[in-house]
Amino acid sequence: MMIVSNSHIPCMPRRAVRALLATIALAVTNAVPGSASLLGAQSSESASSTIGTLLVAHGGGPAWDANVESLAKSVHPGGPVAVSLLMGPGAATHRFQDAVAKLVASGANEVVVVPVLVSSHSGHMEQIRYLAGETDSLDGEMMHHLHMSGITRPAQHVRIRVTAALDNAPQLARVLSDHANALATDPTHQALFLVGHGPNDAEDSAAWMENLRQVADSVRAWTGFSDIKIGLVRDDAPAPVRAEAVKEIRETILLQYAATRQPVVVVPILVSSGTVVNTKIPNDLRDLPIIYKAVPLLPHPMIARWVEARVKEIGRTQPAQTNSPASSPAPAPSAHIMQ
Repeated sequence: MMIVSNSHIPCMPRRAVRALLATIALAVTNAVPGSASLLGAQSSESASSTIGTLLVAHGGGPAWDANVESLAKSVHPGGPVAVSLLMGPGAATHRFQDAVAKLVASGANEVVVVPVLVSSHSGHMEQIRYLAGETDSLDGEMMHHLHMSGITRPAQHVRIRVTAALDNAPQLARVLSDHANALATDPTHQALFLVGHGPNDAEDSAAWMENLRQVADSVRAWTGFSDIKIGLVRDDAPAPVRAEAVKEIRETILLQYAATRQPVVVVPILVSSGTVVNTKIPNDLRDLPIIYKAVPLLPHPMIARWVEARVKEIGRTQPAQTNSPASSPAPAPSAHIMQ
């Protein structure tokens, strides 16, 4: 292959050099079949691509859902934004398929789904992956919840990609740091306890903890608390499992207090306002020497920045795919659900 530059042909006029370089470029393009059309197609696709962002959250009561709606208004990913809820009274009016249709009607030819969940290791994440066409298998109980609210896969043949949940995102650490600092009186002599909902499954619980330990490391660096511990109440687990989880949390908080002789700052790791953050956790930790305020992750502005980062990130690292049509065979709910 010959390389030509101005330095190699000093005696040629500039116009002749430009003409020669153009001829060589054309020859290289013609030597690769379809290269010109491929480049043109890529350029056209990039120019015409409009990404719609779909925020999918658990859902709860009106106050819970309002925080997610507020998040959607504060997110600016460069395209239309919609909300889908998986459970609660708002799920039937915020169905996945309707949200996708809304984004497509707004001009989106690609959809990025951002799960507004603390962890990617949950049954709700599997619901999202199923709805997006990433998997055709889904636990019977999770499928039943979708059916109860009339939630199905979208009818539109549109590219759908799913990002990770909050997991170990630095934005999550920033939110928890701000909430902890707001409650602390002297963090260098106080301990901090971060308490989350958690999954039912023990293996998933370990995955939650692995990510949250990384989050705790960042919180420690940004706040200076003398000690930070993490616990999951595993709220949806069988009663004995949940009771054991709460017992371990209480024992850990008492040990932190014994070491510092200062009230332990307790910060919840829950997405929005609801029974768990407002009632259950305070009851679980009743009579302990703690400082607690029922402040969820939303509506902290860093969660909006996290959504925008997820949309940008997936565009760089994950190839797009087209979702399965709504008529694709779906796994039947388990027998005990169908009875």
